[in-house]
Formats: sequence, structure tokens, C-alpha cells
Amino acid sequence: MQESKEKTISIITVVKNAESTIERTIQSVLNQNHSNIEYIIVNGYSTDKTNEILEKYKDKINLIINKKDGGIWEAMNIGLEKATGDIVGFLNADDYYYSGALKIVNHYFSSHQIDFLFGTVDKYKLMHGYKPWKSKWSFGFYTSHSVGFFIKTKKHKEVGNYDPKYLSADLDLFYKMVNNFNMRGIASKKTEVFGKFAKGGFSSKVNYIDHLIDLNQIRIANNQNTVLVHFIFLIKILKKPFRFIKGIQMKYF
Repeated sequence: MQESKEKTISIITVVKNAESTIERTIQSVLNQNHSNIEYIIVNGYSTDKTNEILEKYKDKINLIINKKDGGIWEAMNIGLEKATGDIVGFLNADDYYYSGALKIVNHYFSSHQIDFLFGTVDKYKLMHGYKPWKSKWSFGFYTSHSVGFFIKTKKHKEVGNYDPKYLSADLDLFYKMVNNFNMRGIASKKTEVFGKFAKGGFSSKVNYIDHLIDLNQIRIANNQNTVLVHFIFLIKILKKPFRFIKGIQMKYF
């Protein structure tokens, strides 16, 4: 890989009570072979040993913000407001980067005319690729928000903050980024795996019914045809009927 001029990459980690995983997350950022890193951690008043771990690394972390917030998206907005790097990425407190990930990120932004990048991520399977043509009917057009998503900081701020009224505020941002702002992005090679997305995160705790309703609201708010949106809703129910039934049972019984 041809060496590229190093850009400053801001990494934002939101954490609350993640004593079992946060140290691995921090180390995965600090051990990158990319020297221009601005690391910002937003700590939502953790009550476990997270605070001790943050104290241990405080001299190596650019900014630790201890602040009560209204949830994960509001906390990410707090971090984004403070980010000053050329590029910004988000790393959840139970996820981590593989060695050399940020060097790959730097290469893509230095050698391509892009606004954002989706890297390959080791999730419940290997998530690879970016398919903007799918965004009008499926949100399965990208790899991952945490670990895999990087965007020019000024471009993220142009699209706006994460809207905390949505459960999947990242999907709202991605839809706007691709369809409303026509920003240009690419995917890394399949073999360029950025890191590991751990099981059991925020999205895994969302009821399937609430998730589908949330996706409807995002599409309608972004001026998609209402008939098409509800047709997509029906198709998703038919594809996963047992998950839909389980969601109803959990929500109403």
C-alpha cells in the first residue's frame, strides 16, 4: 500500500458501565499505527470500574467528557461537536479495531475523492460492501456504524447530528447522506477488515416491532413515498413472521 499523508482522525467512543470491555476498546485505538488520532470518550456517568479504567488512560486520551446525556445518540452528538479531525469515526465501548485499521482509513481518504467510507467489519458474519442503490428499499446497504463508518468531519456536520428521536438515528443520517446530500462514498476491500463488532449492543435490545416502525418514520420524514414505505414494512413482516410475532408478544403481552 502506497504511503499517504496522514490525516487527523477523530475517534468517538460513548460509554456507560462497560468495565469488562472498555479497556480493550481503548487499547485498540491507542495501538493503531497511525499517529494523528484525536480520541474522544463521552462517559455517561458510569458507576462501575469504567471510571478507574478511564483514569488509567487519561494522559493518552485527548478528551474525556463526563456528562449526563439523553442516550447514545445524544452522547455521540456531544463527541461530534468536539471533534476537530479531518475524519471522524465511532467506536462503541464493546467493539474494537484490528491492527492497522486507521492506516487503511487514511489511505482511502488520501487517495480517493470521497466523503465517507464503509470498511469491512467482523460482525455476526463478515460485513462488506456499500450499495447505495439499495437504500430506497433496504437499510442493508452498508456494513456497520461502529467500527466501519468514517466520514469527513465537516461533511458529517453538514448532514447534521444524530436525531435522538429515532432508535436507529444512524440510519437516518446514512439515508440523508446518500439520498438528500448526494455524498460520495466507497467500501474498503473485503480483505481489509477494520475490526470486531461485539454481540449484544444497543441495537440488539430493540424490539423488532419498534425497529420496523422506526424505519418507517425515518423514510417518511425523508420524503419517501408513503405507499412504498408501508409496502416495505409489509415485506419485512412476511420475511420474518416469527420474529414479528415474538415482537408483538414482548411489546403487548
